[in-house]
Amino acid sequence: MGNNGSCSEPNVGSQFLPEERAEVDRLFGALSEKSSSSTSPRSFSLKALKSHIGEALPPEMVIRLYDGMCRVDVTGQAKGPSGSVSREQFTLAMSHLLKGNSKEKSLMILKMVSATGGAVKAREIQKFTEDLVGAVAHVLTHRQELRGWTQKKALGPPPRVRVLAAQLFSEMKLADGKKLLGPQHLDCDCDPAVIEDWVYRVHLVPTFLSVVIHRGFLLQSSLNLATLVPQREVDRGQEFESVLDVLSVIYVNSHLPRERQHRWHLLFSSKLHGHSFAQLCGRIPRQGPCVLLLEDCDGHVFGGFASCSWAIKPQFQGDDRCFLFSISPRMAVHTCTGYNDHYMYLNQGQQTIPNGLGMGGQHNYFGLWIDVDFGKGHSKAKPTCTTYNSPQLSAQEDFRFEKMEVWAVGDPPQTESAASKKSVLDSNPEAQVVLLMSGHTRHSDGLREVPDQE
Repeated sequence: MGNNGSCSEPNVGSQFLPEERAEVDRLFGALSEKSSSSTSPRSFSLKALKSHIGEALPPEMVIRLYDGMCRVDVTGQAKGPSGSVSREQFTLAMSHLLKGNSKEKSLMILKMVSATGGAVKAREIQKFTEDLVGAVAHVLTHRQELRGWTQKKALGPPPRVRVLAAQLFSEMKLADGKKLLGPQHLDCDCDPAVIEDWVYRVHLVPTFLSVVIHRGFLLQSSLNLATLVPQREVDRGQEFESVLDVLSVIYVNSHLPRERQHRWHLLFSSKLHGHSFAQLCGRIPRQGPCVLLLEDCDGHVFGGFASCSWAIKPQFQGDDRCFLFSISPRMAVHTCTGYNDHYMYLNQGQQTIPNGLGMGGQHNYFGLWIDVDFGKGHSKAKPTCTTYNSPQLSAQEDFRFEKMEVWAVGDPPQTESAASKKSVLDSNPEAQVVLLMSGHTRHSDGLREVPDQE
């Protein structure tokens, strides 16, 4: 390794707060106690790490963590990986993984991928990304922290693991600025600067690393999962299986405004509420920002984020925070171009203009359209939607669907009934104070309605 990508640091673990350092020291003590007598008492083996973590993380991620820690060069003079993990290596690795900047995290990723410390092939980073995403889904399931969502069962790596990993990997840019699109780029070299840039720009990568460490080792130091995995809420305790799994939710949720990321509440489901456009229109207006999604009859899953409450009217609505997205067969988010303001549209009962729900594009040529004749829609883009620069989201331009869901995100808006309980006599409290200070009597207080007794 030498000085190329060395993780040396004068004060090992100096980024930790005292209570965090104490927890890391206790964890190392527990690991070293599990090691065999042939291992130095100031180090731990792979067997000890596997024993401590148990089934919380997949075996391939445990091995990656161990290899990465063994390759940490505390002195800057190591000739190669150590035979076990010392206290200094462990502390510095945990410091970089949990508290480090983009450069420090990217160096640890490189050490988890390869022993050389230099450039690695793109396919090695692709496999690491799949292992990382799979480990997140695994540990959240194992620790029972899915917050109401599910992790779909499948033989071998779940398809959504590969789909999300492919999306994260596709965001990597080579030194010349080109993205790694297509299998022809898998043999390209990715040097430390490329990995550092990727970690800096694609925030789910360092976030996932943090989840793997915190939940894999069951660290007590704070890790707020509320904005990563939103709480799933369905009325009346109804049994309901969404077309989204936890990884899909994490991906879409990561693109929502932060204040909307902690809670998803089901407003409409074609499975629960019927294949009815009238039911849709009765359930989603005035409910605040929403995520709508559907699965067409060819298995494509896609949808959009409406940044404002839906309103039934013959005009476009919304703002430039809206976006369209796809989940399957690939994950992508498509944001506003600024070309027009055709963000959201919901209408029914009109004779001369379209009746239905649309996002982006224009009348009869929407990026996403749900027809008033429920179960039919279109996604038109030649080559892309003018409003969102999105391609065709559905398998067929004119599609049919069986499953549609609409989720309100974030805290619900204040209802009109709650707002109406505030008397108009309270609308200007500053003026009331001035009146009282000047000796005037508020004769209008006698007109105040008696509040309802609950």
